Amino acid sequence: MHYTLEEIDTFLTVMDLGTVTAAAARLNLSKSVISKRLSDLETGLGVALFRRNAGRLSPTEAAEGLAGRLRPALADLRAAAESAAWGGRGEVLRGRLSVAVPMSFGTLHLSPVIAAFARQHPELELRIDYDDRARDLAREGFDVGVRLGELTGGALKSRRLCEDRRLICASPEFLSRHGRPETVADLNGLASVGYSHVANADLWQLSENGRLVQPQLMERISVNNGEAMRELALAGTGIAILPGFIAAEAVKQGRLVQLLPQVETRHLPLVVVWPPVTPMPLKLRLFIDHLVASFQGEAPWLEGLG
Repeated sequence: MHYTLEEIDTFLTVMDLGTVTAAAARLNLSKSVISKRLSDLETGLGVALFRRNAGRLSPTEAAEGLAGRLRPALADLRAAAESAAWGGRGEVLRGRLSVAVPMSFGTLHLSPVIAAFARQHPELELRIDYDDRARDLAREGFDVGVRLGELTGGALKSRRLCEDRRLICASPEFLSRHGRPETVADLNGLASVGYSHVANADLWQLSENGRLVQPQLMERISVNNGEAMRELALAGTGIAILPGFIAAEAVKQGRLVQLLPQVETRHLPLVVVWPPVTPMPLKLRLFIDHLVASFQGEAPWLEGLG
């Protein structure tokens, strides 16, 4: 029985991404190299890992079982090798760190923080994936991610960065046409900009005088990105309830008006998460510590708001 770590890494990448093309792009290899590594691994193991039909791959039952056992084993092996490589060298980080971050928060607030970390560790390769979907970190090959909102389930380790809050806001032009709401009841029937990843009923959960209230707004338009929601609100298409990290600057500039500041909206914790791994790689620990130190205390973009 003969196989290599490159073949195992390639096999797991194909399993995670589902296609040879996607695996080739992630590993920066040609599709022919990916296919040969898979074939060589099957030969070395003496078992078929994929069914091949018209250029498409479907994992066999043997492949599913093998992948489940190899993922944690490979992670442990990499962590041990990296720890040995760093021995006696202080905090010189090498290798690659894969990070999954939300699109809007990542571009607006995380990018400069990650850039500072990259400058501190010039020999470390960083792969950053910006996407609003909650990625399956272990299955998709990410070392660490940043999430918005409360975590569900206990599979991931986590540390809280800071806490944001949602702001109810609209453009001055919209308010000149429809009037400024003074109570939650005044929101009923007004046009709103919705977020397609979250139902309007869940998005508009407010607390007024200690009582949960859910206004019935008319979702005139719905999009899957927070910055697009802000731009549509700025254009006067409706009222929006937006994370502070997206809306705060426009409110401070007077381009958006914060509504009902006395009403409590659902808070939005910002959390760094990672799959459990023992021993914890130094690059992962230092990156998490860097994020926590960068965002400790009150969210800076909320300063000066009501």
